[in-house]
Amino acid sequence: MDSITHIALGACIGEAFFGRGFGKKAMLWGALAQSAPDIDFLGSLWLRTDENLLAHRGFTHSIPFALLVAPVLALVAERVHRPVNIRYSKWVIFFLVEVMVHLFIDGFNNYGVGWLEPFSHYRFSFNAIYVADPLFSIWAGIAVVMLFRLHSYHPRRRYWWRFGTLLPFLYLSWCVFNKLTINRDVKDILQEQHISYTRYFSTPAPLTNLLWYVVAGNDSGYHVGFRSIFDDKKQINFSWFPRNDSLLKAVANHEEVQHLIRFSQQFYTVEQWGDTLVFNDLRFGQMMGWQNPRGKFVFHYLLNHPADKTLVVQRGRFSGWDENVISGYLRRIRGD
Repeated sequence: MDSITHIALGACIGEAFFGRGFGKKAMLWGALAQSAPDIDFLGSLWLRTDENLLAHRGFTHSIPFALLVAPVLALVAERVHRPVNIRYSKWVIFFLVEVMVHLFIDGFNNYGVGWLEPFSHYRFSFNAIYVADPLFSIWAGIAVVMLFRLHSYHPRRRYWWRFGTLLPFLYLSWCVFNKLTINRDVKDILQEQHISYTRYFSTPAPLTNLLWYVVAGNDSGYHVGFRSIFDDKKQINFSWFPRNDSLLKAVANHEEVQHLIRFSQQFYTVEQWGDTLVFNDLRFGQMMGWQNPRGKFVFHYLLNHPADKTLVVQRGRFSGWDENVISGYLRRIRGD
């Protein structure tokens, strides 16, 4: 999830863990702990873009990292707050819970999380919630504002930390239910439309859990489409994108290309834009694909233009959005 969500949720968990009297200090520690795994952003300062793609949400988002960092943060907090009567073991459990919650909810986005790094490079990704979903984040945000306004012994503090921790996870459960519903419907549609595939995924469209982006295909290419939970027809107007592996022959052994293929989890296509060879990772959706089925993919990597390879994951995601696009997006969500 986005950093603001982690900070707010971490603060609410801090309040829940230590209770009245120590709440605001615990909220600050909780916000810090929830942010700790995202220290991997520093890798972008020296790693190549393709290396940074694999490093992000890698070791610092793993269970071994959580087990290592929790005792360190606990030692610091215990020293800072002496002689407060909080056992070192409680600090360890607190920081371990905070970091593990971060790893858990990041696993529901489509980027993938290396929970088992460095022992396995497998990325866990449930593709159930968009990385910045306002309806997931807003509850913890409201709760944090209220908790900072109330004094440390106010009786309503318990209500607000429950509000800020329970509602996001209830919403996440609803997101999982939506995904299961979409997957059931889409697989029926794929069968009815006689579309064969060996790889498949669905993931939410930007900022919502009501419209879903769907990809199904194999080594020859992928069918791409959208489905709303309000769609009543058992039909999707898929667009076909050939994979074009042959375009990679000249550079297939380059480390950079191998990193991109590994990162994409095989959901990729290759295109030639004039003199530029372009690698598309399909998992991050299209730019206004519900409106323009042949739209460019959000993640496109320019293989022979090194200066243009920064910020490739979110390149142009909201480029061109205006009142008409937003209106069309809302209509598509409604099932129109």
